Amino acid sequence: MSFEEEKGVRVNKYLSDAGKCSRREADRWINEGRVLIDGRPATLGDRVFPGMKVTVEGERVKPSGKHKYIMLNKPVGIICTADPNEKDNVVKFVDHDDRIYPIGRLDKDSEGLLLMTNDGDIVNRILRASEHHEKEYEVTVDKPVTLDFIRRMEAGVRILGTTTLPCKLRKTGERSFNIILTQGLNRQIRRMCEALDYRVRSLRRIRIMHLRLGNLKLGQWRNLTPTEMQELMRQLDK
Repeated sequence: MSFEEEKGVRVNKYLSDAGKCSRREADRWINEGRVLIDGRPATLGDRVFPGMKVTVEGERVKPSGKHKYIMLNKPVGIICTADPNEKDNVVKFVDHDDRIYPIGRLDKDSEGLLLMTNDGDIVNRILRASEHHEKEYEVTVDKPVTLDFIRRMEAGVRILGTTTLPCKLRKTGERSFNIILTQGLNRQIRRMCEALDYRVRSLRRIRIMHLRLGNLKLGQWRNLTPTEMQELMRQLDK
């Protein structure tokens, strides 16, 4: 028996390692009484030992094997959750052979690059480092993009009780632009535009760090390549 088997594994990590959900979502499910260990409601901090039976709403959760890492071109309307009660959840949409879940979020009204995995440890590392890594988006709005709009967006906009961090913006058409953020506030780009009296008509994420959507078709997914994984690990180790 390994040292980890002897000491057990926290139930939220067990669920994330099994590809059921993120640790944060597991904590919420535990608080809602949806997780059982050997037939009794789990509590935060409970540990799972070999031979124990863990279920979520009656469905048994078994340890996962090899870790999977994919990128998805998420369509509008798909919700970034593993919650089975949400009919348009992204896990159901992808229908992967392994239980994988999203890393971070991309709102329901947006499309584009979304990373998914069954590796709970890498999820935590990416989310902890998310404020330091670039994310790039293609955006169209409801009226012409002016120089004043570009300057004000790049300098930072007051939303959600704070001023957004400086960002990079490049005009790509009369009513379109690319924007690079190192921040991930809720519906940030939409709120920034609204604060300047613009409305977003479409929003597509095309890059996270070095990972680019490229020619991946809408609604399709692919595994990350060994080279992409190697660079991802290098950046997370900085």
